[in-house]
Amino acid sequence: MGNIGFKEILLILVVVLLVFGTKKLKNIGSDLGSAVRGFKKSMSDGESEEQALAAKQIPGPAGRDAEFPETASSRDAHKSGPG
Repeated sequence: MGNIGFKEILLILVVVLLVFGTKKLKNIGSDLGSAVRGFKKSMSDGESEEQALAAKQIPGPAGRDAEFPETASSRDAHKSGPG
């Protein structure tokens, strides 16, 4: 009951063709194609931007916190404290 075969798909396409007409269907297809191309282009642009940002990030000195250097130095002081 849940399986859609070739005949059902063909029937659906014929009904869609009758409802929308060939000209409208052609416009819908071209609009959908351009939307998919735009989506793919933006996805690839986003990936290239991520890779560029990852390449620009420079790791800081070992054991240091780049954003909060005072926390890193206080943490180091606790490690080398009396003991």
